[in-house]
Amino acid sequence: MSRSSVHIGVIGAGGRGALAHYAHDPENGVRLVAGADILDIALKRFRDRFGPDTFTTHDYRELLAREDVDTVFVTSPDYLHEEHAVAALEAKKAVYIEKPMATTIHGCDRILRAARENGQKLYVGHNMRHMDFVLKMKDVIDRGMIGEVKAGWCRHFIGYGGDAYFKDWHAERAKSTGLLLQKGSHDIDILHWLCGGCTARVNALGGLTLYDRITDRHASSERGDTTWRLENWPPLSQKGLNPVIDVEDISLVNLALDNGVFASYEQCHFTPDAWRNYTIIGTEGRVENFGDAPGRCSVRVWNTRSEFKENGDIAWEIPRAKGSHGGADPRIVQEFVEYVRNGGPVKTSPIAARNSVAAGYLATMSLRQGGIPFSVPPVDPELAMYFSGQS
Repeated sequence: MSRSSVHIGVIGAGGRGALAHYAHDPENGVRLVAGADILDIALKRFRDRFGPDTFTTHDYRELLAREDVDTVFVTSPDYLHEEHAVAALEAKKAVYIEKPMATTIHGCDRILRAARENGQKLYVGHNMRHMDFVLKMKDVIDRGMIGEVKAGWCRHFIGYGGDAYFKDWHAERAKSTGLLLQKGSHDIDILHWLCGGCTARVNALGGLTLYDRITDRHASSERGDTTWRLENWPPLSQKGLNPVIDVEDISLVNLALDNGVFASYEQCHFTPDAWRNYTIIGTEGRVENFGDAPGRCSVRVWNTRSEFKENGDIAWEIPRAKGSHGGADPRIVQEFVEYVRNGGPVKTSPIAARNSVAAGYLATMSLRQGGIPFSVPPVDPELAMYFSGQS
C-alpha cells in the first residue's frame, strides 16, 4: 500500500453509508474495500457496487481487524457512534464520523480522547458547512458587510419530521437523546460558525405536542417506513409510528455564546414545508437566506436604513449543484480524503462538533426541567490543543 493510498471500510454500509461512495476513486488510490452492517441487503448492495470479492461482515470488529483498512467511515445510527468511533480509533484508523458525533457530551469527549491517545485523525461530517448558501452567508459576514455580529437566529421547518423521525429509533430518548440534539446539532453548529463563537449558556422550552396523539404504531419487531410521502398529511393522519415516542416535536432554544453574541433556534416537526431560515444581525446590517435548496434559494443582505424591503439591498441566487445535500456530500468527502492524505486545515473540527452536541444536549436537559439554564462545560484544554490545527 503506497503512502498516498487510502483504503476505506464503512461501518453502517447501508443507509447513510452511501455517503462514503463519493470517496471511491481507484484511479487516484482511494478504494472502498470493506463494509459492515447488520442487514444482509445492505451488504449485498455494497458488494454489487464495489465487486463480489469486497469484504463484508455483520461484525464491525472483523472490519477493524483488517490490515488493508486504514480509514473508516462511521455511518451507523447515532447511538452507536461512540462505540464504533472509539473502537476504530483504538484500532489505529483515521475516522470520518457522521454528525452528531455522539448523543452525550461524555460520549463526544470520549471519542476526542481516543483520537488523541491513539494519535489518529478524526473528522465529523457537518456537511452544512459545505452548502453554498451557508458559504455565501459566511463570506458576507467575513467581508464585514453587516459589521460586527451581535445576534443569530435559526428557524427550522421540518416538514418531513413525522416520516423521518417518529417511525424509527429517532423517536426514543434512549437512542437519540432527542431531536434537538440529533437534528439540531447541524443548525447549532452553523449558528456557532456564522456567529464566531460557541455556546456558553443555554436554556430551552419545548414538548411532545402532536405525535403522541397518534395511536397507529408498528410492532417493535418491525422497521418503520421512513419514506417521505406527500399524502402523509395532515400530520395527525400519519400511520405506523414507532412504538416508543418520548422525544419532543417542537423546541425553542436560547443560546448565549462565549463571544457575547446571542442566538436562538426553533425547531418544529409538523410544518407543511421544509427548509431552514438563518438570520444573522450585525452592527451594520443583517444577512438572511430564503430557502436552503440550490436552485430554489437566495441569500439577501440589508445594510442601508429603509422601510420594509423584501429583497434587501443585495441578493444572490444560489445555483443548482450536483450531489446529495445540495452538493455538500461530495465536497465534504473530498475534503476528508485530502485531510487523511495531507492533513491541514478543514472547514470544521471535532471540537466544533462536540460543542454543537454539548449545546443541543444541555438544551434538551433544560426543556425537560422546565427551562432552567445550563452552563456548557468547556473542552479539556489538552484535547483542544490536539485538534487546534484542524480548522
